Amino acid sequence: MVKKRKVPMRKCVVCQEAAEKKDLFRVVRSPEGEVSLDPTGKKNGRGAYLSKKESCVKKAKDKNLLSRHLGVAVPEEVFDQMITELGEQAHAAE
Repeated sequence: MVKKRKVPMRKCVVCQEAAEKKDLFRVVRSPEGEVSLDPTGKKNGRGAYLSKKESCVKKAKDKNLLSRHLGVAVPEEVFDQMITELGEQAHAAE
């Protein structure tokens, strides 16, 4: 009998929807206070999850939700990286 693995679920800080960890962006604040996108989901530090929806990324940016959640200012590049990745996924799906 094959044992089913538990799928890790996380909640988006913007829309509060629970989704599989791999279907969300993880933004992490390292112990040094550096903020970056974590594609592996294994970086050390305080993490916050965002749905891979453009609306959630924009709302998080406009309302400063990630900064509030992580306790530090989130650099513009982190949001740009997420938007770029969303664009690449949209092209790959076509």
